[in-house]
Amino acid sequence: MKIESSPETKALSRREFIVRVSSVSAVVAAGGVLSGCGGGDPLPIEFNYGVASGDPQNDRIILWTHAKYQGREDPVSIAYEVANDAAFTSVVTSGEVIASADTGLTAKVDATGLAAGKNYFYRFYRGRSISAVGQARTLPAASATEVTFSVFSCADYPLGYFNAYAEAAKRDSDFAIHLGDYIYEYGTGSAPTDPVILNLNRYANHAKEILTLDDYRKRHALYKSDPDSKVFHAKMPLIAGWDDHEVSNDNYKDGAQAHDPATDGDYVARRTAALQAYHEWMPIRTGADKMKIYRSFNFGNLVSLHMLETRNVARDKQIAITELAGLAGPDKQASAYAEYRRDDRQMLGATQLAWLQQQMGASQATWQVLGQQVLMGRMESPASVLTKLNGDSRDPNAQADGLAAITAYLTAKGKRAASLSLTQVETDLLDLTKNPKLGYNLDAWDGYIVARETILATALQLNKKLISLAGDTHNAWHSDLTLMGLANPLLANVKVGEEFATPGVSSGGFEEYLSTFTPAQVKYLFENIVDDLRWMDSYRRGYLKMTFTAAQAKGEWVFVDQVLSRTYSSSIGHTAPYRTVNKATTPD
Repeated sequence: MKIESSPETKALSRREFIVRVSSVSAVVAAGGVLSGCGGGDPLPIEFNYGVASGDPQNDRIILWTHAKYQGREDPVSIAYEVANDAAFTSVVTSGEVIASADTGLTAKVDATGLAAGKNYFYRFYRGRSISAVGQARTLPAASATEVTFSVFSCADYPLGYFNAYAEAAKRDSDFAIHLGDYIYEYGTGSAPTDPVILNLNRYANHAKEILTLDDYRKRHALYKSDPDSKVFHAKMPLIAGWDDHEVSNDNYKDGAQAHDPATDGDYVARRTAALQAYHEWMPIRTGADKMKIYRSFNFGNLVSLHMLETRNVARDKQIAITELAGLAGPDKQASAYAEYRRDDRQMLGATQLAWLQQQMGASQATWQVLGQQVLMGRMESPASVLTKLNGDSRDPNAQADGLAAITAYLTAKGKRAASLSLTQVETDLLDLTKNPKLGYNLDAWDGYIVARETILATALQLNKKLISLAGDTHNAWHSDLTLMGLANPLLANVKVGEEFATPGVSSGGFEEYLSTFTPAQVKYLFENIVDDLRWMDSYRRGYLKMTFTAAQAKGEWVFVDQVLSRTYSSSIGHTAPYRTVNKATTPD
């Protein structure tokens, strides 16, 4: 129900305004989000995990908090206010919401009655107990001329501080997008051995991977307790989707690579618990089907953002690269290849795909943007390299053997480009029938090639400017999106759009997985072997800032120099504009 601010509350607002200054920037300057708790209220309320806003529309936005009586877990009825100013002298809308044990003492409300394209301030309170003040923003009107996003992925709490969140809160972006791995499910059995990381004391005291609803609630609470997370959430609205670690590593529609039913129990029960906790702790609209989180956001006539669900609804089980590359024998290779090329192999599922095609077809926006989790670009490497160097190999000689295979391939490629004569071995290395190119990461869209081709062909047919936003890999990427020509060979390698992929907030990248390679070697490897790749960074943490106007889309990769200390420096490590697509020819 709607409530009006009492004289006592309005007076308190002015006092709070003096203490907190006048905006969220004051909270940032203070180094954390202030919890309002005190005074003469006989039952003080704790707002220990800050506030958040998300899923904005033109006239409404989701507001979130966690509220708890000190020492008790009874239901808490709290009021909320949305105002034009940080002093709350001009309240636009208000009401009440209940935080109860049924939702882990979290509370969400869809604050309505707002105007398009406006900034607002909001808070929760009961008596003299007042939450931090958050800043929200509605979607712009049709006439919007520019919109900016801060894009995040892969925030592993024990591996370092969330300096990327802190930096984004200091820089100006209209909205934040989180593409998944907002939490990690690992237990202390997966704890890192690096003493510097262990000395941060950020590892959850949980021996096994989390499995139950209580486990997932506690893990979300741990992440929301981080002071940089609190400041970040209070500063800008969030549009979020999950990836695998919100449930379990490399999950798919009915299982996960890291889930063993014999020791971990029923997978569906675990997934149900994980997704319930996610909906409780994130500022996201929750419907009857908690797995159905694909949805669109229209930023005027500038950007249509289509947030996809690529894990739980329809994804088929991943193919092992060892099988597809022939390392497990010819029979398994034949079976893996048949699955790889299967026409109905799913990532989104038929229902979500039809929804996406309808949304893209109906949109009048200049840019069609896919907010999704895994790399959509064709990250293909020659089989000669993949058989020596792949993520499934634990051979201690794999990296050395891989480097030799890379050197041989690039030598042959360079000689051909220089019109030099080739040996028969070198000729065979460049023959795609003898040495085919395959995606090295089959958990990404490279393992679901028909599904990817369908989306790209839809964008081509509709003549849309397409951008994919991706996370998952912990590294930064910028790639062209090209067709393979599966249905029409004449369209092979035709560019349809571009992909901008964000690095991890704190999760380690190729500096861990390819530890014998220098960052320069990794960069040279990928940028020279992967045809569609325009740029990559293999070792720095941070986030991606995207800016859209009617004339241009631009990505800026913001890096922090470290995550093992809250004292850090930041820099824009790379800037890349979207290149115009010439659909009549292959890309230059």
